[in-house]
Amino acid sequence: MKQKDLNPVLLYLFHFIVWIYSSVVFIPYYIVTWVSKPEVAIYGSEEERAKIPKAHSVLGQPEGPYRTVKAAKGLVQLLYPGLDTLAKVFEYSAMRFAHKECLGTRNVISEEDEQQSNGKKFKKVILGEYHWLSYEETLFAATQFGYGLAALGQKPKHNIAIFCETRAEWMIAALACFMQNFPLVTFYSTLGGPAIGHGLNETEITHIITSRELLETRLKAILANVPKLQCIIVVDKTPTSWPDYPSDISIRNMADVQKLGARPENSVSQQNQPIASDVAVIMYTSGSTGTPKGVMISHSNIIAATTGVAERIPNLGEKDTYIGYLPLAHVLELCAELVCITHGCRIGYSSPQTLSDQSTKIKRGTKGDITVLQPTLMAAVPEIMDRIYKNVMVKVEEMNFAQRTLFTLAYNYKLDQYLKGYNTPLCDKLVFRKVRALLGGRVRVIFSGGAPLSAGTQRFMNVCFCCPVGQGYGLTETCGAGTISEVWDYSAGRVGGPLVSCEIKLKDWVEGGYHHTDKPHPRGEILIGGPNVTMGYYKKGKESQRDFFVDESGQRWFCTGDIGEVHKDGGLKIIDRKKDLVKLQAGEYVSLGKVEATLKNCPLVDNICTYAKSDETYAIAFVVPNQKQLQALADQYGVNGSMKELCNNKVMEELALKVINEAAIAAQLERFEIPRKIYLSPDMWTPETGLVTDAFKLKRKELEIHYRNEIAKMYNGK
Repeated sequence: MKQKDLNPVLLYLFHFIVWIYSSVVFIPYYIVTWVSKPEVAIYGSEEERAKIPKAHSVLGQPEGPYRTVKAAKGLVQLLYPGLDTLAKVFEYSAMRFAHKECLGTRNVISEEDEQQSNGKKFKKVILGEYHWLSYEETLFAATQFGYGLAALGQKPKHNIAIFCETRAEWMIAALACFMQNFPLVTFYSTLGGPAIGHGLNETEITHIITSRELLETRLKAILANVPKLQCIIVVDKTPTSWPDYPSDISIRNMADVQKLGARPENSVSQQNQPIASDVAVIMYTSGSTGTPKGVMISHSNIIAATTGVAERIPNLGEKDTYIGYLPLAHVLELCAELVCITHGCRIGYSSPQTLSDQSTKIKRGTKGDITVLQPTLMAAVPEIMDRIYKNVMVKVEEMNFAQRTLFTLAYNYKLDQYLKGYNTPLCDKLVFRKVRALLGGRVRVIFSGGAPLSAGTQRFMNVCFCCPVGQGYGLTETCGAGTISEVWDYSAGRVGGPLVSCEIKLKDWVEGGYHHTDKPHPRGEILIGGPNVTMGYYKKGKESQRDFFVDESGQRWFCTGDIGEVHKDGGLKIIDRKKDLVKLQAGEYVSLGKVEATLKNCPLVDNICTYAKSDETYAIAFVVPNQKQLQALADQYGVNGSMKELCNNKVMEELALKVINEAAIAAQLERFEIPRKIYLSPDMWTPETGLVTDAFKLKRKELEIHYRNEIAKMYNGK
């Protein structure tokens, strides 16, 4: 065949290959990236979007106060007129949603020990379906339990403690105390013995509600140090006799207390109904700095906070299901669940150990709680969301080239459409369905709180889980309420505008260089004011006077210690924290929280704590590395060993530092902000280790003590 005869054949083959390639790659791409018409845009039509408020500031002053325009005429205090206590609100909900499902718990079918390759045994469970109590049944159980507590000698306005994991019994006990006007003292289930003993003695507890596991593993050892304790109520089905416990302390089952409350002589009309100003909860903080403090929260504080939060959840109602797994002793979870109860939602209980199909206590091949429950609403702390993000991205990296390319194209396309305010239903169904199934497949709103959420993680959750992420800001001292982003606010890295129940101000912090006159955005310490601001710290008048104040109009304010900037549309961004600022020897200020938030976006970093000393010229960091990423880095450079051996290897330390430095430079951190030395920790930081709080906030003092030898080496070896 002559050369000139080959050209048409080669041309034909070329066109054929292009056609095949287009069919395999581009046609599926255009199918999955088909978007819905503008009239079903997630933020409404162009006309509707034009009506979105562009500013929250009422007075127009750069330091504030700032309010949402919905509360321009006054802050909102009540969800329902006349219902000014938690007892009244719950009784109203129980009457309104009587036969609707309220609290759900999964049945345990079986438990077994499973041996791992390293020889360790872990308890695995097989769980059944959810068993539900209706609103009417929940009210009945709480009422009987409250009467039973009164029969056991618990007095109105006398403190009662709860030290228990998140479960239906926790909420039933809390509702009982609210109705009987027993101030409820809450403790995290991961608190150590000394902290628990301090709180029990400070609040002069005579009665405590707990679980059998916590009684045997935590409380038993400190009972001798709590002289006023008279009665322990165990929420599990437990033995009727407890021979190994002090004879002067009565131990009873929750079911027995309810039976006691059902007796005619104990079921009397309530004579001690709470009023709005009565203390509902004394919530002991997780103690990120020193001894835990008890924050006094009134009925009116909680009602104002839940009213503000509920206003930010669109179409909240009886069709919603919430999954409760965060600590109920944390104000975020308590308020979230009370919001659900006031609107007729159902709450299915879970735990971090049984949440997903891959959770530590779930037997392989069986379903986790979130798969069975399929919630529509959930709350999460950034630490958990960061883990989800990194786990999914690891799976993406393990895809073949075609799958990874299609995922990346679909991700970028959907992100672009999301920012324009449009849905991508086929893209969601064909590409992100399996990712969304990790959260049950029906989640429509996720709320994040407890700490700032990185912009990258927020965007990932928006795209892959096909729902808005309402990032919020609040503290125990403000009953968890402050700001929450609106669902139409698709910006990242911000915490939204003030709720309808509160307002914010900015206070100059001269030492840190933040002023309300800063351009382009006013900056300063965030002050939160309104009916959600709590009553102060229990038996700590000096600290209360330092952090709380009342203005000339009688409104109560709390000084948060966090630094924020207010944008033109009224949205708040957290940019620093006063306690996290360290001045180096050369005069530069290093914001430890800022550095940590930036570097946690590095795939190699699972967790990080930055440390600096004023008499040194540079910062250092303790890093919990991602095991898969560290192993991949070791394989790349031919380094062998276990996780512990890799972390203790100086070569790996230098390689990890190089990766982290590259991430820091890419994120535009200043030279003096970038850690010069790091220590790799083979052990995760969990609340059980005492190095982080139950909300996974760093306990800097405990971390400094834990790594004091490494700190000395990193600084002395310079």
